[in-house]
Amino acid sequence: MKYAVIALSGTQYQVQEGQTITVDNLNLKKDDSSSTDKVLLAVDGKKIQIGHPYLDKATVDYQVLKNYLGKKLRVFKYKAKSRYSKTRGFRAKLTDIKITKVNFEN
Repeated sequence: MKYAVIALSGTQYQVQEGQTITVDNLNLKKDDSSSTDKVLLAVDGKKIQIGHPYLDKATVDYQVLKNYLGKKLRVFKYKAKSRYSKTRGFRAKLTDIKITKVNFEN
């Protein structure tokens, strides 16, 4: 099994070719292709490569499938007996990407 661990949008993901993952907004348009060279770990069968912090000559190519807004969250603050309450909302901007190629030297 061939997979890699990448750092993307401040989060680490374990990815393999053909996989679809949801990440924080990447500011790319739909059907754009891009790649990242922030590969932390690469595994190909029994061969494991660990970066310090990243691997040299290793990239992961991906394609943007869609950009959308996540589920709305309500944040409510309340203090008893003081008539204080505050409601705020949060809605994350998300991007679905498909991993097209995992490139690294064996």
